[in-house]
Amino acid sequence: MSITMDTTLASLVTNKRRVSALKSLGIVTVGDALTYYPFRVTEPVPLRAIREAAPGQQMAFAAVIRDMRVVPMNARRGYRLEATVDDADFARSRRVPGSTARLTFFSYRKSYVDWVSMRLRAGTSVVVSGMPSEYMGQLQFTHPEILTVAPGSAGAGAGLEGYARGAASGNGAFAGSTDPYASVQSAYPPAAAASSGAALKYDADTVQEALTRVCRPRPVYHASSRISSEHIHETILGLLWMMGVRTSSTPDGQLAGAGSAGIVAPTTDTIAVQNGEEKSGTTAESGAEALSQSIPDVLPESVRKAKNLMHRAEAFLAIHDPASTARFKEAIETLRYEEAFVSQTSLLKARSHAHKSAAHSCPLVTDSLRDQFIASLPFSLTAGQQQVIHDIAADLAHDWPMQRLLQGEVGSGKTVVALAAMLQAVDAGYQAVLVAPTQVLAEQHAETIGRMVEQLKPAIPVTLLTGGMKLAARRKALAAASSGEPGIIVATHAAFSKTFQAPHLALVVIDEQHRFGVEQRESLNAKTDDGTTPHLLVMTATPIPRTAAMTWFGDLDISWLTELPGGRKPIRTVVVNEADAATMGRMFAHIRARVDAGERAYIVCPRIDADDEGNEGGSGVSAAAGSARGRAAASGSSARTAAGGRATRAAADAIGIDDPYETFDENGETVARPPLHAVAEIADRLQKLPQFQGIRFATLTGRDKDDVKTQVMADFAGGETPILVSTTVIEVGVDVKRASCIVIFDADRYGLSQLHQLRGRVGRGGTNSWAFLVSRAEPGSPAEQRLEVIHHSLDGAEIAQADLEFRGAGDVLGDAQSGGKSSLKLLRVVKDADMIADARTRAEQLLAADPELADEVQLAGAVLDFTRGNETFLTSS
Repeated sequence: MSITMDTTLASLVTNKRRVSALKSLGIVTVGDALTYYPFRVTEPVPLRAIREAAPGQQMAFAAVIRDMRVVPMNARRGYRLEATVDDADFARSRRVPGSTARLTFFSYRKSYVDWVSMRLRAGTSVVVSGMPSEYMGQLQFTHPEILTVAPGSAGAGAGLEGYARGAASGNGAFAGSTDPYASVQSAYPPAAAASSGAALKYDADTVQEALTRVCRPRPVYHASSRISSEHIHETILGLLWMMGVRTSSTPDGQLAGAGSAGIVAPTTDTIAVQNGEEKSGTTAESGAEALSQSIPDVLPESVRKAKNLMHRAEAFLAIHDPASTARFKEAIETLRYEEAFVSQTSLLKARSHAHKSAAHSCPLVTDSLRDQFIASLPFSLTAGQQQVIHDIAADLAHDWPMQRLLQGEVGSGKTVVALAAMLQAVDAGYQAVLVAPTQVLAEQHAETIGRMVEQLKPAIPVTLLTGGMKLAARRKALAAASSGEPGIIVATHAAFSKTFQAPHLALVVIDEQHRFGVEQRESLNAKTDDGTTPHLLVMTATPIPRTAAMTWFGDLDISWLTELPGGRKPIRTVVVNEADAATMGRMFAHIRARVDAGERAYIVCPRIDADDEGNEGGSGVSAAAGSARGRAAASGSSARTAAGGRATRAAADAIGIDDPYETFDENGETVARPPLHAVAEIADRLQKLPQFQGIRFATLTGRDKDDVKTQVMADFAGGETPILVSTTVIEVGVDVKRASCIVIFDADRYGLSQLHQLRGRVGRGGTNSWAFLVSRAEPGSPAEQRLEVIHHSLDGAEIAQADLEFRGAGDVLGDAQSGGKSSLKLLRVVKDADMIADARTRAEQLLAADPELADEVQLAGAVLDFTRGNETFLTSS
C-alpha cells in the first residue's frame, strides 16, 4: 500500500475511536497529522543517580529491581504496588555511591497491577524516568515511566561510561530515536506482552537505548478530552514508521548514543499496515531518506540551499521525533519559511493573473453622476474619502480589472466611497453590484443608496435581490439584472446563484469580504457575456495591522480610511465583572435610563440556547474561531487558532463567539471553563429584573428566518422593542442610529477585533454611547489583560496588533473565516515580517524566470492548495 500525504487515517488506523477523536481535531489524512504541530517540546530529561535526586525535578536513571510487592488498599478499593530499585551500576558510572528508591503504582484494576508485577520482577533491569518525592523518609517515584531492558550482555551498567561523560552536568543531548509506544507502556500492556510464565517482551535491548528514549525531548500537542497528547504523538510516529522511517537522523546523519535504535513498528491493534509491506526494502534507510520518497520538498532547491533549510521530510521528522530542542526549532523555522514562500508565491501569481485580464474601462465624464452625488451630500467628505475616491476613479479608467481593498473603521464612510465608484461605472453605461453578507444589511444598503441617488439625473435604478424575497419580487429583480440596463444591484449570496445574470457587469463591491469565499467572488466574473472581468472593490471594517495587510494583500491595492466623519463621539467602554452585583445593577439602571430617553440597547450573547451543550467548549467554541490552534496554533497562531476542532455549520450558527484564546494545561489538554451565556437564558433573566419592568425585549439569532430578522430589526429601530438580545449576528453592518448601549456577555472569550466590531454598533447617530464588556476573567489573567486593551483604545489597528500578539503565532488567514482548512499554521505576520519580505523577494525572482512554475511542480501544487484552502485574506472576523 503506497502511503501519501492524502491517505486517510481511517484506512491506516484500526482504532476507530482514535480515528474519530483525531477527526474532531481536524486530523483526517496523513498530511493533517504531520502538519498538526506540537505547541512545545519538552526539555531533555537529565540523567541523575538516585543520590543526586532533587524532589520536584524530573530525572532519569538505570537500575535493577530488588524486590516488589502488591498491597491491597483495605480502606479503599484497589491496590498499591511497590518496587525497590538499586542503581549501584549506574551510580558508579557517574562516580557517586549507589542508593535505593521506591517505585509506587496505584490502580483499581487487578489486570493492570498483574501486568506491572510481571514487568517489575526481581532482577529485572529497568530505566526509570519521573519526578522524585519523599515519603516516610524514603525517595519515591509515583507512576514513573518504566522501560524494561532485555537481560544478557546489556546489563544495568552496560554502555554507561559514555553517558557518564556526555551527561556529567546532569543533562545531555540525546539524538537517538524514541519508541512511539514507550510513553504509554507504563500504563497499558502491549499487545505482544506474554502472559505469566511466557517469554516477556522487553522495551529495549540495552540500557543505553532505553536511556536515549526516555531522555530525548518530546513534543507536546494540543489535545482534548477524547485523546491525549501522548496518543497523538504515538499515532504520528506510527504513521512515520509506515512511511518507511526506521531511524531518526541527526544533522550528520549519525545516531548519537542510541546504537541501532529506531522507531519501533506499531502494534496491529493500532495500525492496519505492518512489517513494511507498503515500503518493502526501506528498512535500512535513514528516517529522512525514507520519508522523502513519500513527501517531496515544496521549496525550490536553490531557495532551500540559499536559506540553509531542511528538506521538508527531514523537518517533519525533526518536529515529531526531535533529537534535540535546537533541532526541533530549526525544523519549525524551515516549515515557517515554506509557508511564507508558498503564500507569497500564491499572492504574486494572483496579482499577475488579474493584470492579464480585460475589464470595462469606466472613465470619468463631464458633469458625472459621481460628482453630482458628492455635491448633493449634506456633509463634506474627509480628506481620506476624497483620496480613496480619486484612486478608485483612476483604477476604473484602466482596461484591466481593479483589485482594491478598502479598510476603514466602523463609521468611517466606506459606503459613500463605494457608491461613488458604482456611480462612475453606471455613468459609463455598465452595471455595478454591491454584495452584502446578510439580508438585513442588504436591505439597509438598498434603502440608503436609493435615498442618496433619488435626486440624481438621469434616474439611477437600484435593484434589491435577496434569497428571502417572495418569488414574484425575486423574478422581477433577476429580470432587471439580466436586462443589462445600467444601474446598481444590491444583493446577498443570491448574486452567486446560477440564476443571477448581469451581462454588462463592470464593478463588484464586496462588503465585509471575510463573509464570502473566493470561489463565490470569482463566480461573479462569469456574469459578463463578453469575457471581461469586473473591477473588484472589497471592503472591511475589520482592523488589520498595516504590516499584516501589506504582507497578505499582495494581490490587492490597499486604501485606508482612518478619519471618522464629524459628529461621531467616542464610545465609552466599561469592563464589568459579572460577580459584582452592584455594578451590574447600576449598568442595567443606566440602560433603562437611556431607553427611557428614546434610545436603543443591544445585549449580545455568544450562544443561542442554554442547552447547546454539544456546541460548547473544547472543539465547539474554538471551532467557531478556528484551532487556531491549528494553530494556531495556533502556535500561535497561534491561533493558535487554533487550534481546536472544526465546527459544523450548525455549531457555528449556535455559537457566534470568535474564541481564539482557548486555554490549555502544560500537557496540551483543554482547560474547562464556565458555560457560555445564551440568548434565551439572558432575555428571560433580564425581563424579570425590576430595572426593565414594562420594557419589551426582542431576540435575534442566526437561526431566525430572513423575514423574521427584518421585522425584528424594524421593531428595534422603531422603538417597539428597544432592547435587542442577540448573538453576534449584529456584528457586521447593522446600522441603528439611536442605538447607544451595547452589553457583551462573556467578553473575555471573544477576540479583540470581534469586540471592536461589536462595539461599533452603537454611537452611529452622534449620541453619547457606551459599551459594557461583562467578564468572568480572573484578576490578573491574560483574559483580563486583553479586555484592558479594548477598555483603553478605540484605535482599530492598535487593537488588531494586540489581538495578533495575544493569539501568538496562529493562522493569519483564519480557519473559521475561510470555512475550509487553512494552509498556514506556523507563520506569524508580526514577528515574521522580515522572513515574509525575504520570501516575497525570492518568489518574485522565481516567477520572473518561471511564471507558470513549470519547473517547480511541487510548489505549483502547494500554491494551488493554498489558494483553494484560504478563501479569505483577513486576519480575523
